[in-house]
Formats: sequence, C-alpha cells, structure tokens
Amino acid sequence: MEYTIRDLIVRALQEDLGPGDVTTEATIRAESRSTAVLLAKQELVLAGLDVNREVFQHLDPDMKFEPFAKDGDRINAGTEIAKLAGNTRALLAGERVALNLLQHMSGIATLTARIVEKISELKADVLDTRKTLPGLRKLEKYAVRVGGGRNHRFGLYDGVLIKDNHIRAAGSISRAVESARKRVHHLLKIEVETKNLEEVHEALVANADIIMLDNMPIDTMREAVRLIAGRALVEASGNVTLETVRSIVETGVDFVSVGGLTHSAPAVDISMKIK
Repeated sequence: MEYTIRDLIVRALQEDLGPGDVTTEATIRAESRSTAVLLAKQELVLAGLDVNREVFQHLDPDMKFEPFAKDGDRINAGTEIAKLAGNTRALLAGERVALNLLQHMSGIATLTARIVEKISELKADVLDTRKTLPGLRKLEKYAVRVGGGRNHRFGLYDGVLIKDNHIRAAGSISRAVESARKRVHHLLKIEVETKNLEEVHEALVANADIIMLDNMPIDTMREAVRLIAGRALVEASGNVTLETVRSIVETGVDFVSVGGLTHSAPAVDISMKIK
C-alpha cells in the first residue's frame, strides 16, 4: 500500500503521544511560545531536515523553522542546524519523534558517506539493500542517496533478483533465468545471486544481466570478475564494512551492496535545546 511521509509522521506521533503529552500539558501553559535550536553533538552528514520540520509543523502549523544547513552538508560538532519558534507544547511533544527520524537518517547518510569515501577513486558504486526497517524504507533509501550511495531495487516489484531459494525452487539458475525472461518485460534487468565459480559460469551461460558475488572470498571474487570479463555487470555482496569495502572493490566489481547502510547505521547525536 502506498504511503506518504505525512502518513508516517502521523503514525509515529500517535504512537508517542497517544491521547496527549501528560508531562508537557501539566507543566506548560497552552498559549506558551518558545524558540529552540537543533544542535549537532558530533560530526555528521545531515539528512532528514525537511522531515524534522514536518513533524513540528504537523503539531503547530504556524511553527517557524529556520534551517542553517541542508541535507548532504557535513556538519561539525557544536553546530546549530536549525532554529524553531512556535508553541512550546508542540516543540516538546514533537521533540522525540523529530529527533529520532533526523538522527536515524543522518546516521545512514554519515555511514554511507564514509564508505563511499573509502573507494572514491575506484569505479564501483555503493548500493543499499532491502534490509530496512518496516515503514521507513523511503526515508532510509533517501538518506543513502544523500550520503552519496545509490539505491538498489526499492521492493520486490521493480527488479528481478534471483536468489538461492529461487534457484532451489526453480531447479537451477538456467531454469530460473529462462522462466524470468519469458515473464518480465524487456526493461527489467535480471540479476542472479551466485556463491561459487560454477554458479557464475551457469549465470553467464544463461545470459544474466547482472551477477551477484555473494559472500565470496576475495580471491574467488577476483577470479569471477576475470571469468565474467565484462559480459555482465558484477555486484559484490555480503559482510561489506568500512574495513573490507576497499579490498572487495579492488577485485574489479561494478557495484558493492551494503545491508549495513540501513540495518546497522548508528544514529548520530543531535539534540534540541529550548532557548
């Protein structure tokens, strides 16, 4: 089911607020107004500032939001990211949801940027995966792009990726690729996951458009790239980290997909301070 970012924000606020913020309502007058700043407490790559603004303006449509940076900017610790001015209750009620999203998205962008930098002079692109938190995929994949990465398929509907279980169920790589060719339109590329050189050879014979080298040792990856010899695009996947990404890309692959960009990126430290 299609959803909007506004839908996500509404659900997140409903989860956190329930029937109301009892602490704020018990301590702050309804008509009270305040200003606040968003403060970076570590070095980071910013992502999700518009989402942050949407949270506060959903609670107070008259909330003033003045950004001092934009998504994609590298922010130093101690930097003020934005200033808000509006209803105090709205500021306090929206704080946690707004920061959770901003910290999470900026964490993804920051990790992505660090990995991209590791291979900046090499030819491979850094891709994300579908290993995302349910309901947050749009935001997480956006944050990957902000960090300099590229998106792999968004869901099961916009790309053919024949994985090990598809191969077992279909009977072989050749059968799976042949069946896919007959059933999907010509604009969809067909990618095949392989675990050894024998499977790489079978995927080549089947004329796969992209061959994924899944969890292969470096030497095997290098031999697989030599075997493929430009007849298909090559993607490396599995256990890709800041420490391993360069040696993987140096084998000559075209893409490296990193599940950790979305499922393991640590949230960055950003706070909101009432002035």
